[in-house]
Amino acid sequence: MAALRDFLDLVRAPAALSVPGDVVAGGAAAGSLGHRTPALACASVCIYWAGMAANDWADRRLDAVERPERPIPSGRISENLALATALGLTGAGLVAAGLAAGRRGLAVAAPLAAAVWTYDLLAKNTQAGPAVMAACRALDVLLGASPGLGAGRTGSRGAPPGPAGARSPSRTFADALPSALAVAAHTYMVTELSRREVSGADRRVPATTLAGTAALAAGVTVAGGSRGAEPGAALQAALASWYLARFGAAQARAVDEPSAPRIREAVGTGITVLPALQGALTVHAGAAPAGLAVALAAPLGRRLARKISPT
Repeated sequence: MAALRDFLDLVRAPAALSVPGDVVAGGAAAGSLGHRTPALACASVCIYWAGMAANDWADRRLDAVERPERPIPSGRISENLALATALGLTGAGLVAAGLAAGRRGLAVAAPLAAAVWTYDLLAKNTQAGPAVMAACRALDVLLGASPGLGAGRTGSRGAPPGPAGARSPSRTFADALPSALAVAAHTYMVTELSRREVSGADRRVPATTLAGTAALAAGVTVAGGSRGAEPGAALQAALASWYLARFGAAQARAVDEPSAPRIREAVGTGITVLPALQGALTVHAGAAPAGLAVALAAPLGRRLARKISPT
């Protein structure tokens, strides 16, 4: 009988710490942070874990050769149980999104779940793989903004954000698109690297993603400053710099030695440091306390990753 640790390995449990920040960043940008946000974050985690289980189910024969220590090829979890876990978690995520934000939540959660399964079953080993995975993360950010889907802008662009838990009349669902694109860009780079986790890479691959990471961090740092006070802008810059320092350093090591272990290290770092980027985006939206809370998931994820691999 499968143990709890086996299921934690199957779904790469520590990696889920990189997920709620998507929802928080999207909600902050759209002015829809509130009582729905925790439930939407739970929906996001369920769908993410479903994707991890579906990934292992889809790769079970390849993993038997390349990664025999994984739960399915090692015999710790059966093929049918892994598939049932993926389907069950998908259903749980959709239910949670529907309960949290009704049809608006499902309008984003359903395409998100479909994109996750499309990646695992069809796109992963194609040239479209990184783009499809990036779309998954973009939709995840937009899930946080889903309570504002279809709402019109009734206030002025310069109006300050409303109090926590209230929708700002000056922001809409569309305001979350820049944050979604930023997280998607990061995800594209991590996914591009992950395709070389077993074989290693030409050093031009990590060099290219390193340049992209630097450009992304710079863009987040100088993106018009924080909507809040000057301390918020400083926190935004600090979090973006933290993101660049950690992910950039891992990629620099991969450029120096583009072996499979170095590439895996860079991928793992890209996953666990994502909350720092999400935090910077959240601070930029004027929700500094929420952004700092999101960013604090990064060191926790790094610590847990030493016990359970996030890749």
